[in-house]
Amino acid sequence: MTSRLEALDPIVGAPVIDQLRRMADRLKPMRLVHINSTRIGGGVAELLIGIIPLWNELGIDARWEVIQGDQAFFEVTKAMHNALQGFKANIGKPMLDHYIDINRSNAEKLDFEADFVVVNDPQPAYLIKFLRSRAKKWIWRCHIDASRPDRKVWRFLWEAVRHYDASIFSMPGFARNLPHPQYLLYPSIDPLSDKNRDLSAQEVSAVLDRLGIERDKPIILQVSRFDSFKDPLGVIEAFRMVHAHTPCRLVLAGGEATDDPEGPRIFAEVQEAAHGEPDITLLLLPPESHYEVNALQRAADIIVQKSVREGFGLTVTEAMWKGKPVIGGAAGGIVLQLRNFRTGFLVNSPEGCALRIRYLLRHPDVGRRMGKFAKEFVRNHFLVTRNLRDYLSMMLLFRSPGEDDRRPGRTVVL
Repeated sequence: MTSRLEALDPIVGAPVIDQLRRMADRLKPMRLVHINSTRIGGGVAELLIGIIPLWNELGIDARWEVIQGDQAFFEVTKAMHNALQGFKANIGKPMLDHYIDINRSNAEKLDFEADFVVVNDPQPAYLIKFLRSRAKKWIWRCHIDASRPDRKVWRFLWEAVRHYDASIFSMPGFARNLPHPQYLLYPSIDPLSDKNRDLSAQEVSAVLDRLGIERDKPIILQVSRFDSFKDPLGVIEAFRMVHAHTPCRLVLAGGEATDDPEGPRIFAEVQEAAHGEPDITLLLLPPESHYEVNALQRAADIIVQKSVREGFGLTVTEAMWKGKPVIGGAAGGIVLQLRNFRTGFLVNSPEGCALRIRYLLRHPDVGRRMGKFAKEFVRNHFLVTRNLRDYLSMMLLFRSPGEDDRRPGRTVVL
């Protein structure tokens, strides 16, 4: 049976796979644990699903642990998420005490000894307070746009994060004032996953038939959780501007994450905004609908990700990998992926989004050219093999740090 690393060889090239093997050999034996708050739904879970098996193929003993929490816990962490992205949040001391209690109870259940522990995002951040001695190195990875956080919430989180040995952010602007080295690593996609592997035209058509989506008009698509930061209402507004003059369809497809209690409320608001428009289709998909999302992205003529806040935006990466023209909000990691007229378009308003949709509908040749450049850009920068290489580089620096790498607050670009 072909291993996943062998299957990646024709996509990224044999030298890339050989480099990963040689780097991993220098770290063996090593035990690695990733921790987050959900196994299904959201970009972090998808990233871990793809990367954990590759760690083990490289000979690294890698595990993935998920903390458990009640409704009140996830309401606190969602409020923390919003506050870290610059929105005001009313989080009182009883809520923060409950957050700490849930981290403490999870620490009592987790049983591991490791060389490296990577804690993803705020939900499990306080585990280090109770498990510090159980691992040699603790790394906090922040997938959120923390460039302008609410000061009170960041101060609370800082009390835990400062005890880590390093932090990882997705962009230089997200990095914070911390007393340890900070690394800049882009997230990535797995080209072998059900969401990103090649599909035949027949497979794509079968999914669209099952979902009841006709292809008699150009399809505009946004795939994301139903979250206010993804601005689905702004996408509907832009679509109405285009639809008034040009026949087209809008598909808003998304799922729910177990750690996001706001999803049902936002979906209800989107339903109300789309009411009475037959050319708008809303799809509330189960979290495991990766194959369906793949088919939708391959069927779409234009893909939109009009986020107003964004950690990185892996749905943009996925769309680019399918060779599609993408219109993205000028926010977070989206600006690292899209270059106007080269790999996509960046916009700041529904009006700007509508303008770019109309342009691409009138100039499909431009869209095809942009899609071609976009796919190669992803191949070179945003595939899982590059993410693995960056992690391996960071861990090797921990094994043999240079003088600059020991300096507190040092920001390292890998």
